[in-house]
Amino acid sequence: MTRRPRRLVRVLSSALAAGTLLATAACSDDDGEDGARVSGVAASQVAGKRQTPSPTATLTTDGARAALITEADIEDDWTQVKDTEADNWHDSLLIGRVDVSDFLSAKAQAADCQRLLDSLFDDDLLGRPSGASELRGFEQGDSRLLYQVASYERTDPQDSLNWMANLPEECDEFTVTDDGEQRTVQVVESALPGVGDAREGLRVTVRGRTGGAEVTLTLDVAAVRVGDDAITVTAGGLDGGESDSVQQAVRLGTQRLKDVLAGKTPSPNPSEVE
Repeated sequence: MTRRPRRLVRVLSSALAAGTLLATAACSDDDGEDGARVSGVAASQVAGKRQTPSPTATLTTDGARAALITEADIEDDWTQVKDTEADNWHDSLLIGRVDVSDFLSAKAQAADCQRLLDSLFDDDLLGRPSGASELRGFEQGDSRLLYQVASYERTDPQDSLNWMANLPEECDEFTVTDDGEQRTVQVVESALPGVGDAREGLRVTVRGRTGGAEVTLTLDVAAVRVGDDAITVTAGGLDGGESDSVQQAVRLGTQRLKDVLAGKTPSPNPSEVE
């Protein structure tokens, strides 16, 4: 795949179907309770009164790297991959042009849905980071989990979280076409722990054909804002979503980022209790 300007492009071969699998991450409001969720409308209202950012040191490259989760931070049997391997992950099922005829307010809605697919493919769900940015990849069987920590001090990440909050309504189901092949995409809201200053969670499923077989790609996506910095997580694959692992990564990863911004060293022994 030709590299898109200044964006990461990931190339991945799946054991089940060549050229498919994964790439990145979501937001809501903060009530401090596990599993908290806020509707897209409520999220937008809360965003209108943007909360004062959490502790704010400038996130450096070293700090972003220290804030990345490890295998100990997520459930199940995830194995960390080399950074160069994670850099080359990419899912061909996310490539395609959105069918404008699926939408009532065609151009606006289709553009938002196209942005979703493109940003998942390019791993820039909240837009291109304006500061430090680090990512780490994990694999478990045929599933992949990509975790990113980045600074958006010159491009307010809350705007992207507001955009994400509307996607379950705007892009609940639509069609994309690539090389004559049609795929059906569905987007639903998913619950996240009540951490950070704001957060959004989505589940994105793509149904279509690849390698001559009918497949379904399922991605659980999360983004959490801490001041002008954010974490994003994308996990799943052809075997289904990874909601539990995403929630665990969000819960413990947000604390790691907060520790770094407060000048602390994240604990090597993660705990559910803060």
